[in-house]
Amino acid sequence: MKRIDYPELHDGFFEEILPNGLRVRVLPRPGFARKFAFLAVDFGSNDRDFTLDGEKFHVPAGIAHYLEHKMFDLPEGNAMEQFAAHGGGNNAFTNYSMTAYYVECTEEFEENLKILLRMVTTPYFTPESVEKERGIIAQEIRMYEDSPDNAVFENLFAVMYPKHPISVPVAGSVESIADITPELLYACCRAFYTPQNMMLCVVGDVDAEEVARLAREYTPAPAPGGVRLISGWSGEYSCGTMEKTMEVAMPMFAAGFASEPIAPQNSLRAEIVGDLAAEVLVGESSPLYQRLYEKSLIDSDFSCGFEQVRGVGLLELSGDSEEPDTVIGAVIDEAERIVREGVDAAQLERLRRSMIGRRTRELDSFESTCYRMSAYFFEGAEYFDSVRTIQSVTAQDITDFLRTVCRRDRLSVSYIRPKEA
Repeated sequence: MKRIDYPELHDGFFEEILPNGLRVRVLPRPGFARKFAFLAVDFGSNDRDFTLDGEKFHVPAGIAHYLEHKMFDLPEGNAMEQFAAHGGGNNAFTNYSMTAYYVECTEEFEENLKILLRMVTTPYFTPESVEKERGIIAQEIRMYEDSPDNAVFENLFAVMYPKHPISVPVAGSVESIADITPELLYACCRAFYTPQNMMLCVVGDVDAEEVARLAREYTPAPAPGGVRLISGWSGEYSCGTMEKTMEVAMPMFAAGFASEPIAPQNSLRAEIVGDLAAEVLVGESSPLYQRLYEKSLIDSDFSCGFEQVRGVGLLELSGDSEEPDTVIGAVIDEAERIVREGVDAAQLERLRRSMIGRRTRELDSFESTCYRMSAYFFEGAEYFDSVRTIQSVTAQDITDFLRTVCRRDRLSVSYIRPKEA
């Protein structure tokens, strides 16, 4: 395996692209008892249109999440039972652009890795098991629908990007999952669950060459896969509001300012510029945050940052407030002031150093490192370039971002209001 080092991070990884196209990365952590394996698939809830063997597919909303549930089924039984027999703690998740499966353990790492590799590359669906899962996932969807924290963001995406798949919840709806069949699940596997569309990341005190050997042995031969269709996606944003009443003690809000469309290879830099702009604007150390907090317009749950999903991005504010419109108005006013007067150079340097410190500390989190490495790689960027990118961001970059993005003509808001007694 090839060793790739990043001196500014005092870290690096081993990498090999296997003959079947699977990319394997190993981050050595000598002396650590815990070992972590993360197998990511470049397939998320947004990927509902594709071609396979010349046939076009438009699959139901929520199918990527449904597939995540069903991949734990193997011909000989459930993979979770196999992990448990070897001391492995396992889980999985689906988001808008990726599905990932992972296992952690302190012993029997090789056995747990074998199970993980076989599970994610061995689709096995029966009509009975698929039907049984429908009720389980429907219950999960209803739980999400009853969550104000979930609803406030899903409503924001729905009103802001009505022509983009992000407008639909990751898990779909009770109605949409009713149309999911074993045949469609197999089609999604053939289209996307191919070695060349996956990335295996392993962190711990492990032998990198042995990890690559196991990956070669326990993953299938290369397969043609499908072709993702995104021509119908639109990064066109809308300016509007959506309100919902729920069982909350205080009004909640999520506001989004739409950015320009983001090219995949620019995703890392776009996120860093957006996050630094959010910190300059209304981060915890900013003058505006202090003013809003002292007036009790926001509380410690308030947050501001840059969010992006393939093709779209937004500066996002969220929190609890009795006067959310006052908070949003103050943020816009502050953005206009910074654009007029410029970014304080000393403040930006402090924020750059703070972000570098956070990114460096994140390398101690096995889960975060594997997730970010995979997510950025699928976008065509390299997570380990973070420090260099942070250092390259200028005050002009921040000013340009705020001038372009933080405007009323790019604003959408989602409100959750308390139910009247």
